Amino acid sequence: MNKCDLTAVGARQVIGLISDTHGLLRPQAIAALAGVDLIIHAGDIGKPAVLTELKKIAPVAAIKGNNDTGDWAERLPEYRNVKVGQHRLYVIHNVHELGFDPAARKYRIVISGHSHKPTIVKKDGVLFVNPGSPGPRRFKLPVAVGKIFVDGPNIRAEIIELAV
Repeated sequence: MNKCDLTAVGARQVIGLISDTHGLLRPQAIAALAGVDLIIHAGDIGKPAVLTELKKIAPVAAIKGNNDTGDWAERLPEYRNVKVGQHRLYVIHNVHELGFDPAARKYRIVISGHSHKPTIVKKDGVLFVNPGSPGPRRFKLPVAVGKIFVDGPNIRAEIIELAV
């Protein structure tokens, strides 16, 4: 199943974003995601223990990345549709493999990983968010996670750089 619905309990919801852990779930990432309503993992998880630990914080909607292999990873979808309140989010590991116009399909946010480069870019009314990687540092890129804040019709994203 590649759908996930988060029914609003209150007016405001916080979604934790993480990607490219590659088997390393740092305590700083766990602390940064504490208190969120849902965690989205955009692939390259590395090992199932990462998902087990994240599920201790909040429900997890995860997808498979290009480095996720084995029986545990075969059960993960390659993309995921997530609905948070009235907002539609699309999760894909490599945004360059996105084969459609998300604005035309009424998505508010596209969440991806793969590059390890944390970014937030708005294009045609759609936020494209890559939370970066809190796993093994790649090149000189920051170690980071992200959050999405939903408050009724309003939605915004932020990147959280972790001190490691």
